[in-house]
Amino acid sequence: MDAMVAPASQWEAANQAHLVAALGVLKNRLRNQAPRASVAPWPAALATRPPALEQISTLFALSSFEQDLLLLCAGMELDAEFASLCAAAQGDASRPWPSFALALAVLEAPHWSALAPDAPLRRWKLLEVGSGATLTQAALRIDERVLHHLAGVAHLDERLAGLVRRLAAPDSLAASHAAIVRTLLATWTAGGTAVPLVQLCGEPNDCLPIAGAAAAAADTGAALIAADLLPAASGELENLLTLWRREAMLSDLGVLVVDAEAASGDEGHARAALLSRLVDALDGRVVVCDRLGRRHGRRPAVVLDVRHPQPEEQRAAWDTLLGSAADPIARQFSLSLTDIQAIAAEARARATQQDDAATAAWDLCRARLRARLDGLARRVEARAGWDQLVLPPAEIATLHAIAAQLRQRATVYERWGFAAQGSRGLGISALFYGPSGTGKTLAAEVLAASLRLDLYRIDLSSVVSKYIGETEANLRRVFDSAEESGAILLFDEADALFGKRSEVKDSHDRYANIEVSYLLQRMEEYRGLAVLTTNLKTSLDSAFLRRLRFVVQFPFPDAAHRAAIWRAVFPPGAPIDGLDWERLAALRVAGGNIRSIALNAAFLAADAGQSVGMAHVLAAARSEYAKLERPLTPTEIAGWT
Repeated sequence: MDAMVAPASQWEAANQAHLVAALGVLKNRLRNQAPRASVAPWPAALATRPPALEQISTLFALSSFEQDLLLLCAGMELDAEFASLCAAAQGDASRPWPSFALALAVLEAPHWSALAPDAPLRRWKLLEVGSGATLTQAALRIDERVLHHLAGVAHLDERLAGLVRRLAAPDSLAASHAAIVRTLLATWTAGGTAVPLVQLCGEPNDCLPIAGAAAAAADTGAALIAADLLPAASGELENLLTLWRREAMLSDLGVLVVDAEAASGDEGHARAALLSRLVDALDGRVVVCDRLGRRHGRRPAVVLDVRHPQPEEQRAAWDTLLGSAADPIARQFSLSLTDIQAIAAEARARATQQDDAATAAWDLCRARLRARLDGLARRVEARAGWDQLVLPPAEIATLHAIAAQLRQRATVYERWGFAAQGSRGLGISALFYGPSGTGKTLAAEVLAASLRLDLYRIDLSSVVSKYIGETEANLRRVFDSAEESGAILLFDEADALFGKRSEVKDSHDRYANIEVSYLLQRMEEYRGLAVLTTNLKTSLDSAFLRRLRFVVQFPFPDAAHRAAIWRAVFPPGAPIDGLDWERLAALRVAGGNIRSIALNAAFLAADAGQSVGMAHVLAAARSEYAKLERPLTPTEIAGWT
């Protein structure tokens, strides 16, 4: 053999020769010929990797008779002469297949227990027993996956291929995640009677690379299965467990990693129960990845908290991939290295210049991180600009201060060290209060649009639950989902939860106060902006107001402000004719009502084929006032006709 042949090719050639020779010995036994051929010794250069037949015998503790029986069934698939030899040996041309009766008659050291259900050949599904009048006369067939392994062909069992996939080790890990890998390895090598289950609490894109790296460091392979792919039927689950254990031995897959992400939602309890059965049935190295940190099974477990890489590690990754232009992205978004690498690659493919790539990466980050929040809150398309916001100068200045803090929080918290003093009080929380239609939601839109952030509107009345503990769970899901993107969260109807506290008279009052405290705590820790809105500031407890960083009043607009709103409400492309802003400002309505009147007037004018004029606005105003159950006073429409 050429000395330059790669070791893998050397093993494949030697394994094929060994298998052919072993089949030759078996054919002589079927012919009842003597002397019998012998199998040449295995090459000393390949001593660390024995032939596949010996591997299987060792892995599954096969006797020499069981090994020969397995080889007999393999011969049927690999050598066309075996069919006629089997038929001749059994004295029946209609039975050209291996059977247990044939094996007992032809092979050496036979024993009846070889075909017992709990013996290796059937327990590990190495052989399949076909139909027949009796068990001993039934046709025996080697399992396809085992046959491929004997032939030296490595591939995942096709029955597992749709459920399990190999988990590769990552090319690189953040230093903070490498430390978790070392902890995980120490857990596996600590000794004891049983290897504990390892639960990684964090995002899959952080946990899975850690698990893959740990398996590689332990010099073994890893496979991944998702919780939502687990079969519900008990028999199917048991079959999966057997196939997995067999595959783990054949393919040296020493670690099973379970992504528990789908063990939630409508079928969450059923999936969680299946997952618990799975981990309890396995006694090897099993890693469960679950961002919610739920306990799975009764097996002893070690729980490791996994967060995204440290901010400086994320910043270094962005800088390596996109340069310093990506620094604002690193300050705004919190992502796994896997996500950072994927987003940067897509951004570079979309853009021709570095700055363009950074802009594309920002938008890709927003799009990727929306998925978790979209099912919990309503995303508001924020397109409004500062010129559309009409408020007194002091309130405008406060909103600009909020925007400045959102832009500079990374500098103040991380570079200047304020975050090192504790997470409490680092969240930017604000209360917007004032009558309906005065611009509270519009202000949140302006902030989101100016900072290129997503805005999500959460109706607190739908979050609050009568069931104890469920309100906190709902709030936790909202904040946890928004944390990575730093989206602006707008909580409507704050007085639904933040009403003045009354004396605690029963358990419901006590839990209501706990819910309020939990929301305030999360708002104080949230890395983005959380805004509460209410029509009546006086309905809120003053103790809660003191814990908010900003309180912005949205007053009912005076005549000057109403005139400014009227000037801004019609887009540049809308045809207007003879609109008198001062007369329009006499209508004592808020900005939201002004927008409604302007829009209805535009439809009236468009339907008449005319430009928007005072008559159209008057007709629309009458409709709006009727909706408000208010009369149009003579003062408001003086001089209109």
